[in-house]
Amino acid sequence: MSMKGQLTSLAERVEIGERWQAGESDGQIAIAMDRPIATIRKWRRRVQNKGRAGLCSHMGRPATGALSRYSEEICKEVLYMRAAHPGWGPLTLLVELKKDARFVGKSLPSRSRIAAYLKQKDRVRKYERHRKLPEPKPQVIERPHQEWEVDAQGKISIDGVGSASIINIVDVFSHLKIDSLPCLRTSHASTSDYQLVLRRAFVQYGLPDQISLDHDSVFYDNQTCSPFPTVLHLWLISLGIGVRFIHKTPPAEHAQIERTHQTITNQAILGQTFTSAADLQKMLTGRISFLNLDYPSRSLHGQTPLAAYPQAKQTKRPYRLESEKDFLDMQPIYDYLARGRWFRKTGPVGMFALGAQRYNARTKFARQTLEITFDPQTREFICLPETTSQTIRLAARGLTKEALMGELDPLTTLPVYQLALPFSLQAWRETLTCQELGDTTL
Repeated sequence: MSMKGQLTSLAERVEIGERWQAGESDGQIAIAMDRPIATIRKWRRRVQNKGRAGLCSHMGRPATGALSRYSEEICKEVLYMRAAHPGWGPLTLLVELKKDARFVGKSLPSRSRIAAYLKQKDRVRKYERHRKLPEPKPQVIERPHQEWEVDAQGKISIDGVGSASIINIVDVFSHLKIDSLPCLRTSHASTSDYQLVLRRAFVQYGLPDQISLDHDSVFYDNQTCSPFPTVLHLWLISLGIGVRFIHKTPPAEHAQIERTHQTITNQAILGQTFTSAADLQKMLTGRISFLNLDYPSRSLHGQTPLAAYPQAKQTKRPYRLESEKDFLDMQPIYDYLARGRWFRKTGPVGMFALGAQRYNARTKFARQTLEITFDPQTREFICLPETTSQTIRLAARGLTKEALMGELDPLTTLPVYQLALPFSLQAWRETLTCQELGDTTL
């Protein structure tokens, strides 16, 4: 259990209040959050007596300052060492002060006083507990297209076209190889790349019930402890597809897609030379068809996926590329966001980032932690600063069908689409997209 005296973040204090309101005792909360029971009791009582307003932190000495008893030279040296060595904690700083010939024989602050001084000068990083994104309830996979595993293979070298990362999709229950897409000259597939391969899969098989993903940044906001869903995540939700994130590293989870990476490489790439991306894509598509229709699978007792599960040829949820805008339903996104809570630190002028968007909470609330929730009725983010009960409402950005569709939206609105020459990688991706569109002339 963590020691007394450690700082609590706003997120932790909110969690203490939520757990108490849910009926948990101080002891249960202390065990669940790995915090001293005295800390839990302190913040539970503040919530109990003052509500949300009681969660403002008032730790530290009065305005005289944490090191007001010590010389200015010592204070400056503490700040200098902290700036030069951000990883040095209060104890390390104290040891270094003791070694400094300038301070021999002089009274030095304790470790706790140095810690308080760093906090006073905003030179500490508050610990923030990780908050998971809402996910579908765990379920037993018992039919085709109930769950697809989606992942991009690590960067590999392919003769004739250079380096590439190949996105693969496999159906968990039937072992059907859904699709593969090469992403050339990159080690990190983009949102547009994933949307392309998924749209191709949707056109051929229909919409799955659920997709499982790893914690790559294109799927998951992995730079913060309270992640906001990415554009790709929200797009899948608007299509009525559940999004599940793996919680164990392969092979404990995603073992099947990892084996698929190896199988696709062996079947389509090793020993081959390609003249273009189109040539590579043709090979991938051909070998996937072979694996689904001709290649006996040991896990399916020597049958091919489509022989073992002929119903896997199509899901019960059809999809048409040219009608995607009509398929998109924004209400599930609003309902999903309403279940979330995020914590963001504002900058010097009150700016903060949420998802791929920037928001301004105004200079009045600069350098504060905001507790952020979503109002599905007004489609606004409700921001509650750490030091006041005054809320800030900010209109949500990027929550439109056009923003979620990305590069597909302009392609569906033009009956004739002229691709720029010479073909770029983006133009080639658009070509693959247009091949799935009806009534489109290239």
